[in-house]
Amino acid sequence: QVQLVESGGGLVQAGGSLRLSCAASGNIFSIAAMGWYRQAPGKQRELVARIIRGGSTNYADSVKGRFTISRDNAKNMVYLQMNSLKSEDTAVYYCNLYQTPRRYWGKGTQVTVSS
Repeated sequence: QVQLVESGGGLVQAGGSLRLSCAASGNIFSIAAMGWYRQAPGKQRELVARIIRGGSTNYADSVKGRFTISRDNAKNMVYLQMNSLKSEDTAVYYCNLYQTPRRYWGKGTQVTVSS
């Protein structure tokens, strides 16, 4: 079993920045990918950013140029630096880890951007 714990969410004004962190622990032996998803009220959960083994990254079009995902392999942590935040970034942000054959989720951290 793998546990994921997110931190760093909060309330910020539009244009501001936040940094999310996710710590992975448990039965970790070969992480294929880690990433961040978000879910706004009334909407489906969507991919925000992902970093796969080897370091390649993917971003949602809506966050490209504003968000940066990074990973500390030694600490089994993944980060999401969010700059130039917009009200539409308001959502619960979930950390995600894929390790064959399962996908794991954190409980989420709320990000609220006030306009």
